[in-house]
Amino acid sequence: MSDTQRPPIEPIEPAFTRTYHSAAQLDRLKQATLDILETVGVRIRSSRALDILEEAGAAIDRATEVVKLPPDLVLEAMDRAPRRFVLGARDASCDIAVGDGRTYCTTDGCGVEVVDFRTRERRPSTKADLADITRLQDALSSISFWWPTVSAGDCGETAQLHELDAGWNNTVKHLQGMVNGGREARYAVEMATVIAGGAEELRRRPVLSGLIGTVSPLVIDEDAMEAALVFAAAGVPVAWVTMPTLGTTAPATKAGAYALGSAELVAATVALQLASPGAPVLHSTMQSWADPRSGNFISFPLDGRTRALGTELAHHWGVPAESAACGTDSPTPGTWQAGVEEALDLAQVASEGSELLPSIGLVNVYTLFYPEHLILGDDIYRRARYAVMDIDLDDEEMALEAIAEVGPGGHFLGNRHTRRHMRAAVVPALTHQLAADGSLRDPVEVARERAEELWRDYRPEPLEADKAAELTRILSAADAALGSRGA
Repeated sequence: MSDTQRPPIEPIEPAFTRTYHSAAQLDRLKQATLDILETVGVRIRSSRALDILEEAGAAIDRATEVVKLPPDLVLEAMDRAPRRFVLGARDASCDIAVGDGRTYCTTDGCGVEVVDFRTRERRPSTKADLADITRLQDALSSISFWWPTVSAGDCGETAQLHELDAGWNNTVKHLQGMVNGGREARYAVEMATVIAGGAEELRRRPVLSGLIGTVSPLVIDEDAMEAALVFAAAGVPVAWVTMPTLGTTAPATKAGAYALGSAELVAATVALQLASPGAPVLHSTMQSWADPRSGNFISFPLDGRTRALGTELAHHWGVPAESAACGTDSPTPGTWQAGVEEALDLAQVASEGSELLPSIGLVNVYTLFYPEHLILGDDIYRRARYAVMDIDLDDEEMALEAIAEVGPGGHFLGNRHTRRHMRAAVVPALTHQLAADGSLRDPVEVARERAEELWRDYRPEPLEADKAAELTRILSAADAALGSRGA
């Protein structure tokens, strides 16, 4: 451990929550989801899942692999999904109680380029880069759980497993990986079992969860479903994510895109609940747009309505939400665009009640990591967190005695109450750091220095040597079975 101590995680704890859509609107979307599943269906490219669904009463076309689900089957299966569960961590103080009314944040993922800490060169990301970034995550109170911020691009076919290895060796927080494929998922469960200390302990406090994507429109591919089935059987929570892009992989209307994405998430969840009743699941809708002039991917158009709809629709189905927020389309950090896009999203999400929140850390449409951008995002997160926190109204905070002592026309600077509270009254942001001459410093420069300091000096609590060695053994076996190390 370094001289820089890891602060406790600080989730968003809103004193109030708000909804952006009415119960009638959410009912309409829920009914649309049921209609799509019953009349159009979803292609599920997993013979095991098809067998499970057919036995439960779904209509299966084996030639096309399209599944049509009757509403009663959908509703009954969705009722089995838990609303609350625990995400465990290496350090139990970092465990996450999903559904406790708080929002737990992580970084964006899974970028493919970095700006090097040492040289400032822009280049493809590696496993070593992910290890460096993970140490920064471990040191930030805004980051409650781990995502692979960038990919282990030098690790070939087993990159997703090497990303988990980089995670467990460099943070004590919960890991949410992005592992696809049944064989890959079995290796991931084996790794997680080592970290947890046994299969039953993994089920009780899962130190791993998996973010697994559907394919819009209305497809769940074999690798996704097979991985999810393995995870569910082991008690590893699955966050199903859909990314409908208006006008290309989804209808060009927001409501249509959400109805389509919801059908994918619900169909995937039904399959898991039939296979492993009570399996912990989250829903994540990452709606995006295609620029009709160029076809370019856009995350933040001027009209970004419905960003909160994914959270509200997940809750309407009775499952926790992993909201899509923040990130930025800006090509570099410290721009007006980057600040506006991240700040607006975080300000909204802070009060909407999402359970998990992938958010800060990447620029250039979630593809590029700058060290200073993560620190700038941490500052924005902390501002949003403070904005929705409650305030104390006890006698000490009301300061009526101090007001009486100072009286009309007086000054509070010398008062005893002021001396007790002045240091806590102003929490300086990155924008309020002073140079030696008393002038305000450039916050981007401050953020860059802070990132470099943490990268240089901070070391998280190390993974036990026997567990680290066992992870290495499992990775060697996976490399041999699934593909050699290196692209």
